[in-house]
Amino acid sequence: MIIGGFLGSGKTTTLLKLGKHLSDTGHKIAIIVNEIGEIGLDGDTLSSTGIVTEELTSGCICCTLKISMEYTLSNLSDEFHPDVIIIEPTGIAFPRQIKDDIALMKIDDLSFAPIVNIVDGTRFNTEIKQTPKFIQTQIEDADILCINKVDIAEKEKVAEVRKFLEGLNPEAEVIEFSAKEADEKFQRLIDLLAGQSKEREVRENINSIEASEVSSYSGELTIKDCELEAEKAEKYAIDVLTSIGEQIKKLNPDFVGHIKMALEYPETLMKASITSSESAPNIEFFETKSKNCTLKFLSAVTNVEKEELVKIVETTIKEHLKQEGIPFGNKVKNLQTIDIL
Repeated sequence: MIIGGFLGSGKTTTLLKLGKHLSDTGHKIAIIVNEIGEIGLDGDTLSSTGIVTEELTSGCICCTLKISMEYTLSNLSDEFHPDVIIIEPTGIAFPRQIKDDIALMKIDDLSFAPIVNIVDGTRFNTEIKQTPKFIQTQIEDADILCINKVDIAEKEKVAEVRKFLEGLNPEAEVIEFSAKEADEKFQRLIDLLAGQSKEREVRENINSIEASEVSSYSGELTIKDCELEAEKAEKYAIDVLTSIGEQIKKLNPDFVGHIKMALEYPETLMKASITSSESAPNIEFFETKSKNCTLKFLSAVTNVEKEELVKIVETTIKEHLKQEGIPFGNKVKNLQTIDIL
């Protein structure tokens, strides 16, 4: 199963619900997570639920990680023997190219579920304006198109998005749901995934990184205060994300993407994110068995110069740590930038 969608569309939340359903119904599953930066956040979230994950970083599965993907699939098959492998590509990947690349690996007993592409019902109009070629290609390649976040999107906007999707890819099944609620509407996705992906002619690969017009920056810091209270951690995350969002908005008033962080301290993982110039911080807490004290962050946004993004993110994160009296140490990993403009 390949579950694609632009940055911040809700892929990880969808995977959590889908993975739990498959596990509860007796399937042995594994999830491969691909982040665009050096630091992986979504794998931590998925692993906290007990799902086996392999996290591929430093690139895009369909562009620079073909060898890593083949190695990962081979190891999962040999050591874990899953019934289902779910791949969550980075939000700036083309799922169809991933499928074509895996098909060439000649893996025994392998079949593909329909390719899924998730779109955010609250901000789709902005996405298509910010990076039209990229979004259009993702939509055209999908077998199933999911309009997510209908619980908070205006009905008129959802209807407008559906009309656009059906016009651009009339052969795809278009469904609407909220991945957070995972109700009978979400069950429709599960039912459709029991089918097979459509066979299509192999096309010339498109460089998804160049097409996305996204800049990215990620890093990881040690946190010396391992006795953080949830309220303090949440306040810090909200203040940081709000500040970063406001500063980026001055450079691109209609930015979309994903600005997210994961603050991990003993037995707790707090995940926080914003997905556009109009969104408010979303905070989630997960129970873990980890004893680590780290702060991971990843920012990937449209049409902002890389140097500006680096300056805003690094300065804001450190300044707010000092303001909140949260001591931090040396970098666990070098803060990385990826030139994908």
